[in-house]
Amino acid sequence: MRPPLTAGDDAPQTPQADQSPEPSQVIRAGSPPALLAIVPHLVGFVPEASIVVIGTSPPRDRIRVTLRYDLPDPPGVGISSDLAAHAVGILGDQRLPGAAAVGYGPEALVTPVAQALREAAGLAGIALDDILRVENGRYWSYLCGHETCCPAVGEPFDASTHPASAAMASTGSQVLAGRAAVAARVAPVGYIAAESMRQATRRAERHVARLLAKVRTSSRIGAARRMIAAEGLAAVGAMIIRYRGGGRFTSDYEIARITVALHDLRVRDDAWARMDPAHADAHQRLWIDVVRRAQPGHVAAPAALLAFVAWQSGDGALANVALDRALADDSRYSMALLLRQVISAGAPPALARLPMTPEEVAASYAGADDEPRPGAEGADRDLDIDDHDPEPDDEG
Repeated sequence: MRPPLTAGDDAPQTPQADQSPEPSQVIRAGSPPALLAIVPHLVGFVPEASIVVIGTSPPRDRIRVTLRYDLPDPPGVGISSDLAAHAVGILGDQRLPGAAAVGYGPEALVTPVAQALREAAGLAGIALDDILRVENGRYWSYLCGHETCCPAVGEPFDASTHPASAAMASTGSQVLAGRAAVAARVAPVGYIAAESMRQATRRAERHVARLLAKVRTSSRIGAARRMIAAEGLAAVGAMIIRYRGGGRFTSDYEIARITVALHDLRVRDDAWARMDPAHADAHQRLWIDVVRRAQPGHVAAPAALLAFVAWQSGDGALANVALDRALADDSRYSMALLLRQVISAGAPPALARLPMTPEEVAASYAGADDEPRPGAEGADRDLDIDDHDPEPDDEG
């Protein structure tokens, strides 16, 4: 089976274009218990108050896409219909003829969504294999009315002990306890670590402010700005290489320099262009470390880069919590908004292609204006720290 597929917030997530296992690793989910055993592996954590929609296609009803939404609470016909229309629209756009759905939560919250999904799928010509509801270790089917196999009191099950779950786990698929556990992976560091990063970031800001002060007195502003960018490019590029080699940052100041440097769009875009999926694990380690230590005002860029590499790897849960952090830091950060839009639209990770090569990025900035490019407040922007006092830096 391929890596954990997708999960997230109320926005849907999509996995690799083909979620099916390799021929020698086929894991079948031909029964409700088997389906319930693999869903946590598909979304990356144990769902709660969620509706999970799984799109399938021939041959043998292979899983092609997994979508997870928060259950509307309070429930409502209108919002349930909107959710169903969005899910069915994605299935239709990807030409998936079949689907199954699992709602996790009380009947009052799951039933309106289940009914809306059934109606929307029928109108779209999508065959629903089953719609299940899960609560307190039991499941019910909305499509089965036989008391012998689907009793009114629900059918007990234990997903963790099912052979399908064990088979998924044997391939390296991991299941976290819940979405909060996913968010904890990118939560800010606290206490002493946070104070150390605050001081290191201030030092990095002072260093760049001093360089900018020199730039403003230069008769060749463009050349001077490129020299500043070159310092940031070198720092970020060296760290990418270090992580690819199995290494890690050695000081808070190294991380602080990166978070400040990434304000320069050419530095961020160069890093983006280096996110080769062959090194996905190393890139995730890097950007998780940076995002956790980035200080307010410096989170958006590394968090957006983390979201990209997570989506690229089919880890929609991590992609979404990274986007949460990016947009909490800057609600109008365009790279994060773009990623949220395409992921919410059901774009598979196969579309997470590198925007340009590093050489193309460099060429695109070669003719840039000497002065910083204007932009709307909150948009992705070149480095500008005029508000900071250019004190002598002391990083040594």
